[in-house]
Amino acid sequence: MEKKPHNVRRESPAREVPALLLVLLLATVLFLNGLLYLYLSNVKGSSGRAGADPSLCPLGYFRLGAVKNCSPWLSCEAISKEVRKLKRVGEGAVKKVFLSEWKENKVVLSQLTSPELQEDFLHGLKMLKALQSKHVVRLLGYCEQQFTILTEYHPLGSLRGLNETLSIPKYKGLNTWHRRLMLAVDYVSIIRFLHSSPLGTLVMCDSNDLAKVLSQYLLTSDFHVLVNDLDALPLVNRSAGVLVKCGHRELQGEFVAPEQRWPHGAEVPFDDDLMPAYDEKTDIWKIPDVSNFLLGHVEGSDIVRLHLFDIHAACKKEDPAERPSAQEVLDTYRRVLTLLIREAAMPGTREML
Repeated sequence: MEKKPHNVRRESPAREVPALLLVLLLATVLFLNGLLYLYLSNVKGSSGRAGADPSLCPLGYFRLGAVKNCSPWLSCEAISKEVRKLKRVGEGAVKKVFLSEWKENKVVLSQLTSPELQEDFLHGLKMLKALQSKHVVRLLGYCEQQFTILTEYHPLGSLRGLNETLSIPKYKGLNTWHRRLMLAVDYVSIIRFLHSSPLGTLVMCDSNDLAKVLSQYLLTSDFHVLVNDLDALPLVNRSAGVLVKCGHRELQGEFVAPEQRWPHGAEVPFDDDLMPAYDEKTDIWKIPDVSNFLLGHVEGSDIVRLHLFDIHAACKKEDPAERPSAQEVLDTYRRVLTLLIREAAMPGTREML
């Protein structure tokens, strides 16, 4: 009987490990790509009807909290009878803001501060009604006769408090470059939405300094951005020769766009009649400054800024016509988000091999 040789080589089981790790690597990359696809699909879905959110009720209705059914916007009578003020939480030039309660839900009640500002208040209400979407705070009711607006309450407040919110232990895990970049994507999505709204091209005029801009936006509990204040939102219509001016006083500082500053020098006193009008590209000029705040100073944020350098430089062109559109800025932000999330997924998985 022939003896079997003792030196027959057997495949080492250890060689099967890299194959298993490769499978895990591919599964990880596919999973991350799937998450990224779902996120970007959700963002890109805003190019439909004014950024319509399928979960929203029909225009004129709202759904609040865990309630499944849609309710009609509350009327003057319903607001008067059913809404209870709790405390004043803020006051701007146009509105006083009260934390309030409606059927055990916290809500926000806004009321006119001064009769001289009725036109601004009613314009803001008109915009709020017409622009209801995933980008805009949810309207719950209003009373024109009493100059009252009721909106959804967001406990994290405005974007001005973002850094303070992210320093709270509960939210520290969200203080990452990718979460902050997603907030910047939300912000630019809102600018794009306003520039291509169902009403036409709208300019965010209440934006003369960074703190003022940030106060116009809310941070939701699931860490998205909504625009909240639409009192100063004039319409640009280039084909009809309609441009805008953000107020009737002189604007100064590097935050506002060059075309918003007095062009005739200090030797000529400011005269609103001599001040040229401008278009929506003033919003584009401000995007880099707002995004710089949103990105903060966390690990990885400088890499994000490096990838956004060229588009931000284009936003800061002196000539408004040379600046990109909000859509072009948004497309760039999305590409950078996609690229950096994929790059972030690879180093750790490569180490597994």
